[in-house]
Amino acid sequence: MDVGVIGTGIMGRNHVRVYSEMKAANSVWVYDLNTNVARDVAEQNNVNYASSMAELLRSVDAVSLCVPTPYHCNTAKEVLDAGVHMLVEKPICLTAAEGAELLAHIPDGCVVGVGHIERFNPIIHEIKRIIKDPLYVEINRHNPASARVTGSSVVEDLMIHDIDIVFNALFGSDYTMSACGSFDVCGALFNFGETPVYLSASRKASKKIRLIRIEEEDFTIEGDFMSQEVYVYRKPEHYHQEAERYVQENITEKVMVGKVEPLRTELQAFIDCARTGTPFPVTPEQAVENVRICEKITGTMRI
Repeated sequence: MDVGVIGTGIMGRNHVRVYSEMKAANSVWVYDLNTNVARDVAEQNNVNYASSMAELLRSVDAVSLCVPTPYHCNTAKEVLDAGVHMLVEKPICLTAAEGAELLAHIPDGCVVGVGHIERFNPIIHEIKRIIKDPLYVEINRHNPASARVTGSSVVEDLMIHDIDIVFNALFGSDYTMSACGSFDVCGALFNFGETPVYLSASRKASKKIRLIRIEEEDFTIEGDFMSQEVYVYRKPEHYHQEAERYVQENITEKVMVGKVEPLRTELQAFIDCARTGTPFPVTPEQAVENVRICEKITGTMRI
């Protein structure tokens, strides 16, 4: 298929790079309001650049929308009016109200997906295969401060990834919630029945962290989103005493994970869905609900 990328920020440039390396992409086009930047990005990746949005939409079958979040709703409507399949970077819109407005604008036959990239991290597939009856879940997503992010709290910026995983990959929608924090640091505790799920996100960290831990009756799962490694720690078969000290023999298993670039998996899935007309794994309805949960968290904290 002929594909395009709208917006040449960090994520937009990554989309261009990956599309340019994919056999499924027949031709790749780039558009940005700053045409000089679009031209530079196109030249760096040996792809085409469009001098206007109209030119881009005439030239492609599907696009990645990578503009700043405040412009998602209006830009997405323009794409949909042209009948072009679209992958919107997360969050789908600035607010859940805008998201609902966009949902009503999607025409029949147009595939719309949302780029919650961690859904395509291979550790999620492995963890879903292993878990049985979680007693406790914790996900930590911490970043050093970045000048790149402006206007959105740490909830919409970082925690939304783990909200998507918890609600759409691990659990369901029946929950209670409490949260505390600030614009840059937040902790949210969800209860799914008797299972507490704790999410923490920070933009004040000195170390970048992307970890998930799940405790069950007989084992604990630990996963690292960055290294794409998963370990299972099982309780010891027995205890014994050595030199008047109790010793336990834990069993540690390293899960074999097929490491991939999640963005490449995501974009391949998008092209496949656009070609066949099948729903993208991360639906716009799920993405709007993710934003709605973010708003509940920030509303609790009055951010």
